[in-house]
Amino acid sequence: MIKIYIAEDQQLLLGALEALLNLEDDMEIVGKGKSGQEAVDYVQKHKPDVCIMDIEMPEKTGLEAAEELKSSGCKLVILTTFARSGYFQRALQAGVSAYLLKDSSSDELAQAIRHVMDGKRVYAPELMDDVFRETNPLTEREKAVLSLIAEGKSTKEISVELDIKIGTVRNYVSVILEKLDVKNRIEAVTHSKEKGWFS
Repeated sequence: MIKIYIAEDQQLLLGALEALLNLEDDMEIVGKGKSGQEAVDYVQKHKPDVCIMDIEMPEKTGLEAAEELKSSGCKLVILTTFARSGYFQRALQAGVSAYLLKDSSSDELAQAIRHVMDGKRVYAPELMDDVFRETNPLTEREKAVLSLIAEGKSTKEISVELDIKIGTVRNYVSVILEKLDVKNRIEAVTHSKEKGWFS
């Protein structure tokens, strides 16, 4: 019997997931909660086989919980509405075994859980397309400038740190905004984070 814990802050969906998975002969829902923190506490104490988590939850996101549970031995499954490649990249780094979208059928979810128990990894096909299609268009120098912008450094501070002229920094910033198709520095940083381009 596969013992499963579910963390989902939408009560209706939590109940539906529990009911559907309990219909499977080889699965049992042993616990459920509404936050990433509850998931961490439960998994560390009770050691279920699989933990299914949403991403956006109170107290701690599913990704933060996954990072904390990386070496717990529990198979981590992210079930989310968000097909963002940045989230997906973070989930991969946290060692999740599966990343599925909420519009998956209950059969797909049950099958994914069985695959995960067999040591396989299961990722929504939409995400794989994004990952292979989207590469960071910035050069190494432009990445360096953007990461200093993300740290809150001014144009002058960036010019000192990288030992380049203030005008050159401004040129880099213009090119970065144009390549990322954004209006300002804040959008450039946010866009890059969503794409998972910041380490």
